[in-house]
Amino acid sequence: MTTLPTQAELAALALETARRCGVDTDALAGDVTTTSPINGLPVTSLAWQGAAEVDAAVARAQEAFLAWRRVPAPGRGALVKRFGELLAEHRDDLATLVSIEAGKITSEARGEIQEMIDICDFAVGLSRQLYGRTMPSERPGHRLMETWHPLGVVGVVSAFNFPAAVWSWNTAVALVCGDPVVWKPSELTPLTSLACHAVLQRAIAEQGAPAGLSQVLLGGPEAGEALVGHPGVALLSATGSTRMGRAVGPRVAERFGRSLLELGGNNAAVVAPSADLDLTVRGIVFSAAGTAGQRCTTMRRVIAHRSVADELTDRLASAYDRLPIGNPMAAGTLVGPLVNRRAYDAMTSAVEQALADGGTLVAGGGRALADLAPEAYYARPAIVRLEKQSDVVTRETFAPLLYVLPYDDFREAIDLNNAVPQGLSSSVFTSDVAEAELFLSAEGSDCGIVNVNIGTSGAEIGGAFGGEKETGGGRESGSDAWRAYMRRATNTVNFSGELPLAQGVDFTV
Repeated sequence: MTTLPTQAELAALALETARRCGVDTDALAGDVTTTSPINGLPVTSLAWQGAAEVDAAVARAQEAFLAWRRVPAPGRGALVKRFGELLAEHRDDLATLVSIEAGKITSEARGEIQEMIDICDFAVGLSRQLYGRTMPSERPGHRLMETWHPLGVVGVVSAFNFPAAVWSWNTAVALVCGDPVVWKPSELTPLTSLACHAVLQRAIAEQGAPAGLSQVLLGGPEAGEALVGHPGVALLSATGSTRMGRAVGPRVAERFGRSLLELGGNNAAVVAPSADLDLTVRGIVFSAAGTAGQRCTTMRRVIAHRSVADELTDRLASAYDRLPIGNPMAAGTLVGPLVNRRAYDAMTSAVEQALADGGTLVAGGGRALADLAPEAYYARPAIVRLEKQSDVVTRETFAPLLYVLPYDDFREAIDLNNAVPQGLSSSVFTSDVAEAELFLSAEGSDCGIVNVNIGTSGAEIGGAFGGEKETGGGRESGSDAWRAYMRRATNTVNFSGELPLAQGVDFTV
């Protein structure tokens, strides 16, 4: 039988866990109450910070930057190495806080903390690989090259669904690039944020680095708006909705700052006639129902060849019927709660609209566990079968709602994949090499992440993460995403003793 922790049990666990991570929980009293999606009840009360605190934080970060940029990159990597070691020590504690505040099942919460450890490993190696190029000069006795330098203060605005990992993607890379970070986390996950910050502050103290390298600001829209508009923030990395991005992007551009925007996703999998359906079903179910559908990379559309659409739909419906829904901290649970009532209402509205557009509900839908937790919102992951991609399908619904659509021709499937405003993640399930290569080509998926025979979610830190179109166009994490956190200088060195001009220009006086 499913049971949920009481308010007192969950609040006590959250505070004790945060304390073990180094948070001064005795100083947390405030007038803003946060709740847990597990039972919908209060966890703690905190004080919110506003624009004045943002100004002070950016000033402290700028002071730290002036010292930190002089530290050789491998020395900066030593701090990140220690941070990764401390994250490993507190892996279970941080995962517990992620579960309490974001509602993630235990294995996914631990996976998020492992992702933090992994990006630290990546960044440590990166600290010795911040390469510039040497290019041939057209002028004799000259050397042409580029160098990369620390950029400045990095502001991070993160969302509830990855309350720790997204911050770490930015922070680990920013620190080895020579930049301090000011973090405005989601209002829904403050204890997770404070605990992550405390762990990094311990590493900073142990390494003798400037304390202002890492700061966290708990606050509402006022704090976020102040950080976005602050002229002292060289790079603003924001994760959230496309609506948020429309406000953030122009504000940063207006002051000639840089921005990394990780916004909405409306991700699809194309399922070809040659697909291994056993593998396909497993890949779809995790991508669509994992994290209760609350990932930006969640699969929201399945575009299946008409010859396999019926069988695939039946298999998915059967798998959905077996998904254990309940306390995300309990063993065996695969689907935890939605973050709040607004998320559940949005899912309900989207299902109703899809049915009005001619769709058929083939699995799930509706609320679960309402008798156990009337203030929490557990939803049964839903599948709606449609004959065409209606307007509701082109909108992102941040919940476990999956649409199944048929196709006849592979290029038609590609067109359906691309016929949404978002462009984050996509996948194709096929055994046909030509189809796989076409999907990966310039004529194929227009997304930033394009997979073959795996789902749309679960990206590794080694690759650059991000999307196109209304997803924002930013790239974080691996590959060469580090370049966003540095400034490039092109250098010409003349050792010839002469002064020839480029392009053969003659300016002899």
